[in-house]
Amino acid sequence: MAAVVLHKKRKPRLEQGHPWVYKSEIERTDGDIEPGQLVSVQNHLGKYLATGYYNEASQLTVRIVSYSPIEAMTTEFFIERFTRCFLHRQRFVKGAQSYRLVYGEADFLPGLIVDKFENTLVVQLLTLGMDLCRDNIVEALVHVMKPVGIYERSDVSIRELEGLKQTKGLLYGDCAKHVDILENGLRIRVDIEEGQKTGYFFDQRENRAAIAPLMTGWGHRSGINLTEIEENGVTQILPVNANGKVVTFPLWDGASVLECFSHTGSFTLNACQFGAKKVTCLDISEHAIESARMNVALNGFEDRVEFVVADAFEYLRTQVKGLDERKLRAVAGAAGQAKIDTSKPVGTGGRTWDVVILDPPAFAKTKSAVEGACRGYKDINLHGMKLVNEGGYLVTASCSYHMHPELFLETIHAAATDAGKLLRLIEFRGAGMDHPRILGVDEGHYLKFAIFEVRSK
Repeated sequence: MAAVVLHKKRKPRLEQGHPWVYKSEIERTDGDIEPGQLVSVQNHLGKYLATGYYNEASQLTVRIVSYSPIEAMTTEFFIERFTRCFLHRQRFVKGAQSYRLVYGEADFLPGLIVDKFENTLVVQLLTLGMDLCRDNIVEALVHVMKPVGIYERSDVSIRELEGLKQTKGLLYGDCAKHVDILENGLRIRVDIEEGQKTGYFFDQRENRAAIAPLMTGWGHRSGINLTEIEENGVTQILPVNANGKVVTFPLWDGASVLECFSHTGSFTLNACQFGAKKVTCLDISEHAIESARMNVALNGFEDRVEFVVADAFEYLRTQVKGLDERKLRAVAGAAGQAKIDTSKPVGTGGRTWDVVILDPPAFAKTKSAVEGACRGYKDINLHGMKLVNEGGYLVTASCSYHMHPELFLETIHAAATDAGKLLRLIEFRGAGMDHPRILGVDEGHYLKFAIFEVRSK
């Protein structure tokens, strides 16, 4: 087998479990190497370290697939790997029929993503090494998973860095454009052909469920309390308002919720399931809102959800501006000042919510974009927390790997300082159990998810 020999003075990342070899780390190659071919990786003394596939056109020149010698990535190789992936999901994503089956490097299959939507599989082949194994991958997936169909969604720009064209289409069997899945007991319709990436983001499954405690416990703000009521000799504990009347509205204790960057409305669905009384579901994309509207209808939550097609940044700023205007009028009125013209109607903004959820797309896709991303994350979080009712909750996330956890928290802290808010961190989480992470591979630690209690200074 041809070999790649590494520089003596390189960092020992490979020995520490990192599966990438950069072009700058390679001292020389021994033997003729075809693009996509497996090579052995050796240190400067000739000691074998690992086996990976080679692509000179990429800065990530070798991607490791094995720490013991193998000659080829055959169908049998993929069968063994996919079986391990399946057993991991069976153990940790119990009862689910839809999840991420293969998560690239974390499943020792760099450049390959496979998502399972009930009996349909969607694959992404992101690298030349995996692209050359397309037939073996399909054959192995059919053997292990027995799907009704396999659809390819390799229509991503990262392939171009490998010298590959973007592509998508049917690979096996029959695939419907829309597949209904169950997640956290909710029915969700996934568009595998036109939805973002593979059609749905499984990485927030557990995080969506984590908002459950935030969705109830708000009735006391409206003066509603559980009270013993005796009627016809029977004592019941019922919700009673400040006027002493029994409240019959079943969601009297539920939260008001704003979800920004809703995509398919997944957080909206979980909010409704856990008892929210009213949810504002917002996204800039008409297609995304139509998807969210469909999913809300599938679960019977139409009477609790309002949909807004708008830019989240502009929407949040408009609400804060309206809120500031209302506060200014209230202060002026209390002080008997006549400097504010109250004859003009207040703008459309000024709404607040018990819970504000911010789940934006990646703002920093490269290291050079981090500074701009910090400004973006600070802006949405600053305005978002201003719209949280006193003692309510800000639920916020970042899926930018280059926005490291410490920087993410520092940025939100800076936003809180400027907003005059005190934040109490309730929970900090990452991606779900179908997105495992290899220690030492920081690139796999991309998702940050936090729940903060918001109070004024």
